[in-house]
Amino acid sequence: MPTLNKIRAVLTKDRGRTPPADPHLTRLRIAVTAFFAMDGFLFAGWVVRIPAIKAQTGAGAGALGLALLGVSAGAVAFMMITGRLCRRFGSHTVTTASAAALALSITLPPLTHSATALGLVLLVFGAAYGSLNVAMNSAAVDLISALRRPVMPSFHAAFSLGGMLGAGLGGLIAGSLSPTVHLLLLAAIGLLVTAVAGSSLRAHPAPAVPERLPVAQEGRPRHGRAGRGRRLVLVFGVIALCTAYGEGAMADWGALHLSQDLGAGPGTAAAGYAVFALAMTVGRLSGTALVQRFGAARALIAGGTTATAGMLLGALAPSAGAACAGFAVAGLGLANIFPIAIARAGESGGPDGVAVASTVGYGGMLLGPPAIGFLAETAGLPAALTTVALLAAVAAVIAYATRGAHRTGRP
Repeated sequence: MPTLNKIRAVLTKDRGRTPPADPHLTRLRIAVTAFFAMDGFLFAGWVVRIPAIKAQTGAGAGALGLALLGVSAGAVAFMMITGRLCRRFGSHTVTTASAAALALSITLPPLTHSATALGLVLLVFGAAYGSLNVAMNSAAVDLISALRRPVMPSFHAAFSLGGMLGAGLGGLIAGSLSPTVHLLLLAAIGLLVTAVAGSSLRAHPAPAVPERLPVAQEGRPRHGRAGRGRRLVLVFGVIALCTAYGEGAMADWGALHLSQDLGAGPGTAAAGYAVFALAMTVGRLSGTALVQRFGAARALIAGGTTATAGMLLGALAPSAGAACAGFAVAGLGLANIFPIAIARAGESGGPDGVAVASTVGYGGMLLGPPAIGFLAETAGLPAALTTVALLAAVAAVIAYATRGAHRTGRP
């Protein structure tokens, strides 16, 4: 009996411990995180130079808008292709190749001198951007399965932090460096990160994960399970679309709402989006703990509900200060919806699931700004921004209706 009691004590003591981290998986996590941060860093660096490149090309607002659609068109076109490439060559290889292509393609826009040429090179840039997003999310999904921890929000937090760093650096040096020199510098940084992080990915193969679409069980045909998996991927894609719509709308219309409708000065108007982006970053940094504590379904429901309340306040508040507070609450609510939805789509459908959900979700980024603009002309910008709250509520309702399809998110 004393021996049995000792064994029981040891087992009970060890049961609550977290298994030691696998160095192989730790190195992979660092490498994948570096790619997410680099993606945000490069994209933000390009965005801050749009005004200078607009002046260089002599494009009007309409022509520039059409040229900028090249980024979205290239991204959407290559997202589905990338899912197949990841299946054939592996997500690690495709991630490294796509990152190198993104770093190189960011040097092309400053070389153009017309809106048409700009649109064509942005197709290339967008293709690399979309391909990298699918590939690195696919690599992250495989890693999450091996880690048995819902760490996808931490990867997207790295993207947000990279974006904030890229935008901040761009703001500091935009006045002293030409777009050509600035984006060449970013390309060099991107290639360096790709070389270092890519060597880690190549040295450590993707962790083995179980088959995502189970084989047929007795009395249940395999195609029925596969069909269910495809439906889940589309559901998660719609949830991602609802939150991407809000992100796109806030980026393009949040500052204008504060200045035009609430009389805020330039500093306050700029701060509106800044607090939104900062809140999203903070929310994503705490996302892993949130999902582990409450599970993916509850995190999605809570996020959608919080974003709904925040955007209603941000859109309808009578003062700029209250609207900024609402934007911050909305940022916290939206922060983890997209990464959780993409992770669940990857669990259900592998790289193809990530590609489908990313493509559907990215459609929200495309739909948001023009839809807000059209509604603003007919009903006013405050009313138009309430559609962000509406879609956040839709995401919460869908997450609640499909809560049985979610894993708990706990290890």
